[in-house]
Amino acid sequence: MQETTVAPILDMIRNPASKDKGFLLLMDLYKEPIYWNIRRLVVSHHDAEDILQETFINVYRYIDTFKGESKLSTWLYRIATNECIKHFRKNSKRKNSSTITEGITEGFSGSDPENSEAILLKFQAAILQLPEKQRIVFNLRYYDELSYEVIGQVLNSSADTVKTNFHYASLKVKQYLIDHA
Repeated sequence: MQETTVAPILDMIRNPASKDKGFLLLMDLYKEPIYWNIRRLVVSHHDAEDILQETFINVYRYIDTFKGESKLSTWLYRIATNECIKHFRKNSKRKNSSTITEGITEGFSGSDPENSEAILLKFQAAILQLPEKQRIVFNLRYYDELSYEVIGQVLNSSADTVKTNFHYASLKVKQYLIDHA
């Protein structure tokens, strides 16, 4: 996503007469990548939709506090990630394996050959076994291909800490796949 295309949208949002139109353009630009980031973290489409809505409510509410010290996309990922963390903490006591399996299969049914689907399910199960921070780092790096520096900004961590979390997450995913082959 080109950050240069965001500047005119931000100008529209900062103008009270065009704020809503600018916000709709911002949503159109970012809702899909933010949705898929959230979806990979929480797995369930329903939960991802709810968290996406909360994310954009917060963006609308706090857009005036965005100072431009980081890329807008980094700020959006940070809000979405914080919403996911709130979701994890709220639901940590209710988590069970059947809900996880249903959420994983929800996105794959009928679209892939059986073997590919089984591999994807194992890969997702491996990711879901990671501790919260490692899961977030792994998803942002592996799927969204964000740099360690950007992930550090999203998580308010150093790039070295992010690298360490990604390294350990990768090892755990590999080990899970080996153990469940």
